[in-house]
This record gives sequence, structure tokens and C-alpha cells, in this order.
Amino acid sequence: MNIIPFPERDQWPALLARPVQEAQDIEAKVNPILERVRKEGDKGIKELALKFDKTVLDNIAFTETELTGAADKLDEALKQAIGQAYQNIYKFHEAQLQAPEKIETMPGVTCWRKSVGIEKVGIYIPGGSAPLFSTVLMLGIPARIAGCKEVVLCTPSDHPAILYAAQLVGVTKAFRIGGAQAIAAMAYGTESVPKVYKIFGPGNQYVTTAKMLISKEGIAIDMPAGPSEVAVYADDTAIPAFVAADLLSQAEHGPDSQVLLVSTSKKLLASVNLTLSSQMDKLPRRDLAAQSITNSKAILLETEEEAVDLLNQYAAEHLILSVANAEEVSEKIVNAGSIFLGNYTPESCGDYASGTNHTLPTNGYARAYSGVSVDSFVKKITVQNITKEGIGNIGPVVEAMAAAESLDAHKRAVSIRLNSLL
Repeated sequence: MNIIPFPERDQWPALLARPVQEAQDIEAKVNPILERVRKEGDKGIKELALKFDKTVLDNIAFTETELTGAADKLDEALKQAIGQAYQNIYKFHEAQLQAPEKIETMPGVTCWRKSVGIEKVGIYIPGGSAPLFSTVLMLGIPARIAGCKEVVLCTPSDHPAILYAAQLVGVTKAFRIGGAQAIAAMAYGTESVPKVYKIFGPGNQYVTTAKMLISKEGIAIDMPAGPSEVAVYADDTAIPAFVAADLLSQAEHGPDSQVLLVSTSKKLLASVNLTLSSQMDKLPRRDLAAQSITNSKAILLETEEEAVDLLNQYAAEHLILSVANAEEVSEKIVNAGSIFLGNYTPESCGDYASGTNHTLPTNGYARAYSGVSVDSFVKKITVQNITKEGIGNIGPVVEAMAAAESLDAHKRAVSIRLNSLL
């Protein structure tokens, strides 16, 4: 890693900048895909699959037999691991449900909020060399808890673990569609694929751009996204081999993954650099990891205060605090997708099975966005009930405000009720 000692604060923005993608060029390629699926439906999807993936899609949908039969293709140890992860994720997310609390704002005026599951949601799981069945759990479980009636899955992968997880979480329909055309299918609907109201899931820059474009048309998405990233803050109590392993676990996603190491210990940075090479040589995906590590940065700072300021400015998707006072430091972090405390809390556990959700804001969006939760799959609807006593109490307040805004019909809607009480 490139070690940068004691940079001045005015250098931080440049050091922490993510790679800029050529959005206009990508949009120019994605827009025709969206339009084709919108106009041609299943026919367009099949032709695009042949063009981009060299795949002949005779059947767009996965059959019930394919979903239920996926379990037979997995070894028992993996099924048990998926089952345990399911339980942990379910337990953590189920606790996020909140019963409506009725608040009497003044005598006779009662207000509350109720949570209603979004009726139709879509989940996208990319193909590629890493079958992300864990993401099926991360998105399907909160959708199930939220009470979504229809959960549509699109993935170009027929990996049995993905199909097994889909069946486990209660996916209602699954389709073998990938890329931007999958996002288009769920956004607009086709002869086979139902139109959904909100779309979740990771993907490459074309999938991400497709999600951003359809969000302009009124289809909700989980969040803006970019390449996956991790920041590690480590001191002399950190174990260099653990830190190196955490950096590599992120770097193996691909060459555009973002890896940042921050420390107040020059010795720690040097030790991590030494062990990085030996660990990387043992990885099957070492070529991908090496490209990411080559572009990564290790920043040496004077104080913990500086480190916290820099990390809050970076707003990492994943933030690992391998420091002596990890929980205390975590209280000072205001911008991060998910925080991992201490030497024995690797990001990998959050990615798979600890219970928290791994669908998190990247690219600095953690400054304003949260990770996926049950709330992501519900709408909050406010309800109010005003009695005769209540309208008598609140009515004059509304009359005065409506009159001041010159909205006489608003005032009259109250006045006519107040007059009926005389």
C-alpha cells in the first residue's frame, strides 16, 4: 500500500476522492436498453441476453421445480450455514418492527404512524464469479418481515445457493435476467415479469446507472451505489495479520474496490504492508485483489482526533475500528454504513451471518443514507383522529393559520365544523 505520512487537511479531499465514472457515456449505453425493454418486453430481454451474454433464453422464468430442487444440489454443511445466517439476520431485523404508538398532541387530537409493507419489490442479484446468495438473504428477509406481498428476483445466475436462498426467504417469482435489462424489466413490467414499486440489489456500473435512471421515473431504489469499500482505523493494539486480511477481503471484490487504512502508528502500517503480500499470494482472486491494493492508500496521522475527522469525511461503507477503545471511538463516528469493533469483528461476519444487513451506502453516500433495513421495505402512513372536543381545541389554531395564508376554503372546512357544535 502507498503510505502517506501526515497529510495536511487541505490534501484530504483529494486523498479520499473516489474514482469518477463517466456517467454520460454509461447513460448513453443504458438508455437504449431501458427503452427497448419498455417497448418490446420479453422479446427485447431475450435479444439483449443473446447480444450481451451470448445466452439463449428459452424460458425467462425459473420454474418451481428449479427453486425447490436447488436444495438437493447443495452440501449439508452449506445448507446449515445458510440456515444459521437466516436465523441471525431474521432475529436482528425482526426487532426493527415497531408497534404504532398513539400520541395525543392536545385533548381530543390523536396522531400515529402505521407501517405498511411495499406491495411489490424487486431484488437484483448479479452473476459473475461470486454467487451472491448472501444478498438474497439480506434483501429477502427484511422484505418478508415487512410484509411485502410480491418479491420478484432477477438474476442471470442459476447457482443452486442463490435459488435455495430465494426459496428460503419466500421469493414469489424468479427470472433468469441480468444487467440493465433486468432493472428495466422490474421497473416497467413485461409479459412475464411483474412491475414492482421499489428495486434493491447490487450490480456493475450499468446496473447502477439503470437504477439511477429509473428512479427519475418514479420507481424507488434502495440507494445510490458505487464500488464496495472498506476503511480500517488501527492502532498498536491491532493485529497486523487481521488488518491485512480485512483489507484483502474487500480488495478481492475487484480492481475498483476501495481500500483505506488509517493509523497513528507508523510501525503498524509497516507491519500490515509486510503481511499483505504474503496473504495475497495465497488468494485465488489475487490478481483482482492486487489491482485494488495497488490503488489503495494507508494514511498516517498524528492523533485519534484527526483520524476520526478523516474517517467521517470519507464516510466509508464499511468501517473497521481495530483500536483499544473501539466502542468509544465509534460514538464519534457520524458517517459510515456499518461499523465493526475490535480485533475479532471482521467485515466478513457482517457480510454473511452476524445479523446486520450488508446492503450499505457506498461512494460517500453514508453521509446521508442508511443501510437496508425493514424500514426500507415499508411505507410509514400517518393517521389522525380528532373528536368533537379536539376540533374545538385545534380549530381556532387552524382557522388563524389558514386565514393568514389566504386559504379560505381550508379555514371554512374547520369553521363549518365548529359552527355545528354551537
